[in-house]
Amino acid sequence: MRITTIGFDADDTLWQNEQFFRITQDRFQALLADHADPAHLAERLLAAERRNLAHYGFGVKGFTLSMLETAIEITERRVPASILAEILEAGRELHAHPIEMLPDAADVVARMAESHRIVLITKGDLFDQERKLAQSGLGARFAGIEIVSDKRADIYTRIFAAYGDGARRAMMVGNSLKSDVIPAIEAGAWGVHVPHDLTWVIEHAEPPTGAPRFRELSRLGDLPDLVGQIESD
Repeated sequence: MRITTIGFDADDTLWQNEQFFRITQDRFQALLADHADPAHLAERLLAAERRNLAHYGFGVKGFTLSMLETAIEITERRVPASILAEILEAGRELHAHPIEMLPDAADVVARMAESHRIVLITKGDLFDQERKLAQSGLGARFAGIEIVSDKRADIYTRIFAAYGDGARRAMMVGNSLKSDVIPAIEAGAWGVHVPHDLTWVIEHAEPPTGAPRFRELSRLGDLPDLVGQIESD
């Protein structure tokens, strides 16, 4: 069966993302070094992020608000205003950080766009994702841009129906098993995992090794060959 539509994740699939969050978290831990050890602070921050996903969603804004909340809690509301100001500045800098494309990303997107309808499917802050896409120079390659609040099977069903011939003739490519691969397979599409060295713990999941439509690549540059192999079988 020919694949007609290919969805690409953005963060840590096409360009770096998690490494900049880690740098910002290190800065946050340094600011609060007198109030908590790094391991305990990281646990509290992660707990705040989990709580706040339902309120703020994914992305820089939710992360910044979670840092502020954690700073207030860990100091029992005695955190100096100067530290809160520095946390806000760290969040602004993270939001404005120039993108760093991952190897093969631009070439693979350009190549697949010549033969398939391709869609960018990402979650996070609307302005931040639009900014990064504009910097990437890849926007014109995509038949559609979908910035969603979460990635679930019904979301993939809707997107692949809107931009292609349905999930059965679609593929989703990304670094997150939890968000990019498993729900796409549940929708009926192919799910291709391209691991990244750094993955946010909330995005961790077990590989669906028994799923017939699950594939894993060590590098994004191997995607065209994989698509060709699937379509020739």
